[in-house]
Amino acid sequence: MHKRDASLAIVFDNAYDVSRNIHNIDGGAVFMSCTRRLCRTSFRIAVALCVISLISTALAACGDSKKAAPPRGPIPVAVVTVTPRDVPIDIEFVGTTESSHQVEIRSRVEGFLEKITYEEGGRVRAGQTMFQIDRRPFEASLQQARGALAQQEAKLINAEATLKRVRPLAAKNAVSQKDLDDAISAEKTARAAVFSAQGSVQDAELKLSYTRITSPVDGLAGRAKKQEGSYISAGQDSLLTYVARIDPIWVDFSISENENLTLNDRLAKGLFIMPKGQSFEVEVRMADGSVFPRKGRLNFADPSFSSETGTYQVRAEIPNPVRSSKVLRPGQFVRVHLKGGIRPNGILIPRTAVSQGAQGFFVWIAGPDGKAQFRAVGVGDWQGNNVFIDSGLAAGDRVILDNLLKMSPGAPVKIPEAAAAAKGALPAQNQRSPASPAKK
Repeated sequence: MHKRDASLAIVFDNAYDVSRNIHNIDGGAVFMSCTRRLCRTSFRIAVALCVISLISTALAACGDSKKAAPPRGPIPVAVVTVTPRDVPIDIEFVGTTESSHQVEIRSRVEGFLEKITYEEGGRVRAGQTMFQIDRRPFEASLQQARGALAQQEAKLINAEATLKRVRPLAAKNAVSQKDLDDAISAEKTARAAVFSAQGSVQDAELKLSYTRITSPVDGLAGRAKKQEGSYISAGQDSLLTYVARIDPIWVDFSISENENLTLNDRLAKGLFIMPKGQSFEVEVRMADGSVFPRKGRLNFADPSFSSETGTYQVRAEIPNPVRSSKVLRPGQFVRVHLKGGIRPNGILIPRTAVSQGAQGFFVWIAGPDGKAQFRAVGVGDWQGNNVFIDSGLAAGDRVILDNLLKMSPGAPVKIPEAAAAAKGALPAQNQRSPASPAKK
């Protein structure tokens, strides 16, 4: 019999004895009153005992279930085995594209624009006519210059003939010395006038040639700033359009002073090796994340830092055929990736395996005894979804990748066969690492 049932039996037996004794007492009213009070009291006691009994039973059941729970088994985990190796470094910057040779097309003479002979925004060749200014006023000026030249040439012929006659006579004293000097002076003056007239003709011819405005380079032409029939004057109002050479195209980006100092420090510590001859290969990624199909090289580095921005400019040159499927245009924002540098004996693990606590960064290691071990680490640069570990790990360590919230020192772990076969983390792309790729 349970304790709860025994308690209820005792209560009801006592109630029966009390009622029987009261029955023998003289006076029915007293008997009935006592019986009612006794019944109410007994009922309340019985209810209270039932509640206490139910609570005790529930607590006992909980205690029994806790004692009956089986011990927790090993935690299944995936691991990556640490394997130091030379890791190619991909250094990323944000850059802008610009034309490798952009020129303004301006008019050198004044006149009315007669014709536009190129397609706006299209490709033009070096020497191709783009604008034509009214030639007639310049043809008239050329004709006048040629007429003046003919006059001066006639005068020169006459002066030369006079000198030819006077010189023998002067030798025989048939004419005075003054006559000879005058003849020589007249001949030289006529010759100088011919030179001046020839210059006027050349100037008129040059101005006439300027009425045909051509492109000095191959490239893409901009929008025409003047329309046919407009009067073009010299000076600031002479700008007609521009032509930008885009093959090759330049990509400009900047390197900060802190990034340069960080690189020098890593070079001194042997944490980074420059490519041979500091010849980085340049890869460009477009705004949509796609890789531009052609690679380039660095061709310029500013020798001094800017006092305003604390950076110095670096420039890369990229082949950019106009007729290819992908063409870079001046003014685009792109991501510049410098390839060729190496991190010697680098340890690279997934970033998700690294946690951070009050004392710094740490990872969990699957020990040889099948238990989790706490390991503090020094974290270096990120590379895509991975991170370099500068200190705290050695070759052969098995870094736990998942179920990190369940880890505690000494907790048993189980490595599935698929996870145990992992040899290391593959290096990812898109590292943002301070670097100074150009020569100083």
